[in-house]
Amino acid sequence: MAWGAGLSWLNDNDLRRIEARNDGFGTGLTGHISDPTPKTESGPDDDHNSRAPSLTHSDGIDAEEDDDGEGRFFGGGVSRQETEIMDYVAARGDDIPIPEKIDNTWLRKTALSFERHINKNAELRAKFENDPQKFIASEADLDAAIKDLSILSDYPSLWPELVRLGCVGSLVGLLAHDNTDIAIDAVEIIGELTDEDVAATDDHWNTLVDSMLEADLVDLLVSNLTRLNENDEADRSGVYHALSVVENILSRRSIAERVGQSDLLVNWLLARIQLKEAIVSQNKQYCAEILAIIAQTSSQTRAKLTSLGTVDAALQLVAAYRKRDPERGSEAEYMQNLFETLTCLVDEPEGKIKLLEAEGIELCLIMLREGKASKMPALRLLDHSTAGMAGGETCQRLVEAGGLKNIFTIFMKRQDGPTVEHLVNIFASLLRLLPLNSAERIRTLAKFVEKGYEKTERLVTVRKDLASRLKIVEQRIQAEQDEFDEGAGAEAADEWLSWRLEGGLFGLQAVDIVLAWLVAEDSGARATIERLFADQGENLEVLRKSLKGQLDDLGDEVDRTSDKKDMLGALLHFV
Repeated sequence: MAWGAGLSWLNDNDLRRIEARNDGFGTGLTGHISDPTPKTESGPDDDHNSRAPSLTHSDGIDAEEDDDGEGRFFGGGVSRQETEIMDYVAARGDDIPIPEKIDNTWLRKTALSFERHINKNAELRAKFENDPQKFIASEADLDAAIKDLSILSDYPSLWPELVRLGCVGSLVGLLAHDNTDIAIDAVEIIGELTDEDVAATDDHWNTLVDSMLEADLVDLLVSNLTRLNENDEADRSGVYHALSVVENILSRRSIAERVGQSDLLVNWLLARIQLKEAIVSQNKQYCAEILAIIAQTSSQTRAKLTSLGTVDAALQLVAAYRKRDPERGSEAEYMQNLFETLTCLVDEPEGKIKLLEAEGIELCLIMLREGKASKMPALRLLDHSTAGMAGGETCQRLVEAGGLKNIFTIFMKRQDGPTVEHLVNIFASLLRLLPLNSAERIRTLAKFVEKGYEKTERLVTVRKDLASRLKIVEQRIQAEQDEFDEGAGAEAADEWLSWRLEGGLFGLQAVDIVLAWLVAEDSGARATIERLFADQGENLEVLRKSLKGQLDDLGDEVDRTSDKKDMLGALLHFV
């Protein structure tokens, strides 16, 4: 077959999704940015629950003494006497009666009661600002009224009416409440309503979240993140729930593009991941994960992250893993999320420039030599940084920094499929982008020639292995096709393409491009490749078919693919 049929629609996020799955890391990220498909009902999210921060330790952040000596009111910074409010609320219990019928009538009554409690509490707080005993009961009533809204997560059909009644705006407004525990209550309810497990339609979910965003949800969340003190157990939990809300609203690409360009949010996330901790906390890891989600969203969000210094900050943080491995759990996920963010950002020209300025290529090469857990993500980062027409300077820096020795040493050792594919992608980028007759290009070609063309022979062996894997995939696809009536298999085409990609299709295409460059530029390499192909009962026609298939796959696109079309056309002429 013509390898590559049907690939033209894949974008960078699709490739990273497949790549991350094959590499064995990053799998918790890519699913967060989804196309607008209906949410379906499912069971509890055990992974999500297990990530909730422990309330029995400081998560690595050293505790500090309160300056006022008076204690805190739920983390609100008021006087010690106001802690009585907590006791009062707790004494009321959590036994809230569940109404027999949840409908618009119930909602209107509940909304009216909710607004009354908000207004009453605000009035009493303003009137008796220095006498908490006078507003303690209204605070408890407001707490209960907020929790009454929790049941609405089971009734998304009522959300449009909830929005119309103004309840959503009022709920979001409570994030600015003087009592941070009231604000945290509101955050938790917002988190329940926007959770991915809620069986809401696109229209219902978008109506709700749009209303929240119009009420300034993002800025109010950041305001709370700024005032909460993670040395306090309740506040630390509040930060986690606020981050959970951010993650929830990032699940739709159109909304993620808006939220991901918030300077306030991105700057807070960047500051939080750089906060020094004895042990990487779940909240710190969560911030790194959200940055990775934002980086996956679009070119616009990647541009925002890059403009705010994310590349330099993330490189400084991953530099800690040059020689040492992260601890399992939160720290390991933290490191992978930092690399995922970097990998996304260097897919853009601006990200490549920032990587070069921060000497990120040199750092990656150190990790290839001395790292363990960081070696694979560093190689993947090099792969993406050298890719595309904007990768020329990156390719040149890699050679200048002595990177050829590193990558070819790894290549000559037996490696897993993803590692080999990253290496071959880098080879293809070097041969495509390094200027003709430049010292860097000559040094690269010399690597394939030295020691009796051993690296060229290794490349042909890699091709044989990849082709064998894909042959098995093709047999599996053919077996399914035989079961379909004519034309009925069209719906399965995407799944079959996914099988091919997971089977190493991209790797095989990259190998064929590298072999074609060698055939075109070195007569000795051409003779070696022809001999090795003959030993397998093949000839250069297999390269021609592969290149022709890749060229056909690019279709009629002009702007994004014209350079690659020119390259493939030129290689076809020489093969």
